[in-house]
Amino acid sequence: MPMLNWSEIDTVLFDMDGTLLDLHFDSYFWQHIIPTEHAKKQNISFEAAKADILKRYEAVHGQIQWYCLDYWQEQLGLPIMQLKREIQDLISVREDVPEFLTALKDAGKELILLTNAHPDSLSLKIELADFAHYLDVLISTHHYGVSKESQSLWQQVQADLGFDKQRTLFVDDSLSVLKAAEEFGIAHILAVANPDSKQPVNVITDYLSITDYRTLLPIK
Repeated sequence: MPMLNWSEIDTVLFDMDGTLLDLHFDSYFWQHIIPTEHAKKQNISFEAAKADILKRYEAVHGQIQWYCLDYWQEQLGLPIMQLKREIQDLISVREDVPEFLTALKDAGKELILLTNAHPDSLSLKIELADFAHYLDVLISTHHYGVSKESQSLWQQVQADLGFDKQRTLFVDDSLSVLKAAEEFGIAHILAVANPDSKQPVNVITDYLSITDYRTLLPIK
């Protein structure tokens, strides 16, 4: 059973997609919907479109552009938000999240959302998924112009929020982002090993990891 010493934690920073929400919506959108629409627009096969899209993704992976809906709309000439709304029924909160966030709030922890998601995507998910009311602060890294993979982002966010690195827990499903947080000096790191409900559980050895937040309860 994973263990955290909650008496040493005042602030919890959460990623959104794959951490509070099921990553399936995003996986399906970027790996299926976008290549499908790109294939139609360019009059090429799905396989050719997917290969082109993957090459484009890799070119900006981990950078703010990778997460930027305006960037992809300009690059691909596709109505990104309109396409997202067409499959919005897939947006869902992880089953284990409400009980966990309620327990954290009841324990007096400060809860902050720190997501690389574009503000338009964040707004859509707040509108359709019941999770924002648990959180004290919601931040899209686009406000800072750099992603969580960048030390600059961490420096700016801490300067604005003033959290104590030694008494902060950061939760994410991306190992590269968790590594950046660790490098910045966040003392408590937690990985989500099952971000996408339709995919196998990831094997994570570098960090404490969970597949169900409820295994971390009670908070005392």
